[in-house]
Amino acid sequence: MGIQYDDFLDTAYSPAADDLRCTFRIVPASDMSMEAAAARVASESSNGTWAALDVETDVSRLSAVAYALRDDGTVKVAYPADLFEDGNLAQVLSCIAGNIMGMKAVESIRLEDCEWPAALAEDFPGPRYGSAVKHRLLDAGDRPALATVPKPKVGLPPEAHAQVGYDAWMGGVDLLKDDENLTDQSFNPFEERVTRSFDRADEAESETGDRKDYLVNITAETDEMVRRAEFVADHGGRFVMVDIVTAGWSALQTVRERTDDLDLAIHAHRAMHAAFDRLPHHGVSMRCLAQFARLAGVDHLHTGTAGFGKLANEDTVGINAWLRSDLHGLADVLPVASGGLHPGIVDSVLDETGGDVMIQAGGGIHGHPDGTRAGAEAFRAAAEAWVEGESPDERAEEVPALRVALDKWGTETPR
Repeated sequence: MGIQYDDFLDTAYSPAADDLRCTFRIVPASDMSMEAAAARVASESSNGTWAALDVETDVSRLSAVAYALRDDGTVKVAYPADLFEDGNLAQVLSCIAGNIMGMKAVESIRLEDCEWPAALAEDFPGPRYGSAVKHRLLDAGDRPALATVPKPKVGLPPEAHAQVGYDAWMGGVDLLKDDENLTDQSFNPFEERVTRSFDRADEAESETGDRKDYLVNITAETDEMVRRAEFVADHGGRFVMVDIVTAGWSALQTVRERTDDLDLAIHAHRAMHAAFDRLPHHGVSMRCLAQFARLAGVDHLHTGTAGFGKLANEDTVGINAWLRSDLHGLADVLPVASGGLHPGIVDSVLDETGGDVMIQAGGGIHGHPDGTRAGAEAFRAAAEAWVEGESPDERAEEVPALRVALDKWGTETPR
C-alpha cells in the first residue's frame, strides 16, 4: 500500500461521529499551497512522513484527514478515535499540537479549536465540582466568588501572609490565594504558611459565620504535589492550586486522581499560557488550553478579564461560554477573572462575564489607602452592587471603603 501526502487531504470527507475535529489557522510556506500544507499537517500529526511509503498493513483507518479549507486560512482536520490512547492527554496533544508546530511546510500554525467526541471526552474525569464550588464549598450564593492574592506576591513570611488573609477574609473575601511563583521558599515555607493560614481562616470563619478557604499552590514535582495536596486536606483545606501549564498535563491528571479521594477542588493558574496563545497566528489558543484543563479535571480556571485589567485581551467571553457548555456530561468549570482588577472596574468585567465567575484582586484590595480589610470590603461591595443592579457610585454612598477606592482608582484599567 502506498502512502503519500495526497492521501491526507479529502475536501469531500464527512467526519465520523467519534472523530476529534481540530481547527487550525495556517499560513503556508512561501513555496507551498494551502492544500499541500494542510495535507502535511494531517500527515505529520497522525501516521504520515515526508517519504512516500509502501507498507503491507493498511493503516489508513488511523490517518488524519484535512477536509475543510477556508479562505481565511483555517483548516479543519479530523482524527480517528483509535489514534488516541484512552485518558492520555499528553498523547493526544503530542498528535494535535506536536511536531506540526515546527514544520517547514507552514510559515505559522495555530490550533484554534477542538470538537471533542463523546468517545474521547468520556475517557477523562472532568471537574469534581466545577462552578458548584460557589455553594458546595463556599457561601458565595448568587454573587461571584471572591479571592485575593497577598501583595507583594512573594517576600512575605508565613505570619504576615496569614495576617493578610485574615484581614481579607474579615473584609468579605471568600478565598486567600497563593500566586503562581509562591510554593515552598525559605522566606515562606509551605507547611508553616499552610498551617498558619488555616488557623486564621478558622478565626475569620468563626467571627463572620461565612465559610473561608485558601487556594494553596502545591505546584512542584508530581509526587511532591500529591504529598502537598494531602497536607492541605489534613489541615482542613478544600482547595489546591496548580500551575497547570508549567507543571504539565500528565502531572495535573495525577493530582486530579488523588484529589478525588481527598475531596479537594483544583484551582488552575495558567502561568506560561501566553507562550502558546499570545500570538494570533501561531501556537495554541487559550480556548484549547481551557478545553484540555476541563478534560483533565480542574474546577476553576483563569480565563482573562474581557479586556479590563492589566493583561492582554483575549476571547474571555467565548472561552467562559465553552467552559459552561455541555461536554458529554462532564462538569463545567468556574471561570476566574484576575489581573489588575479593582472595585472601580468590577462592574465592567461582570457586565461581560456575568456573575457565575470568580473574581480576584491583589493590588486592588491591598493597595486600598485604608488597608487590606477596607480593600476587601470595597471589593465585596462592588460585586454585590452589580448583582443587585446598583452602580458602584450608588453603593459607595453606603460603603465608605468603596468610596475611597473609587476616588483612588476611578475606572482606569492598569497596565
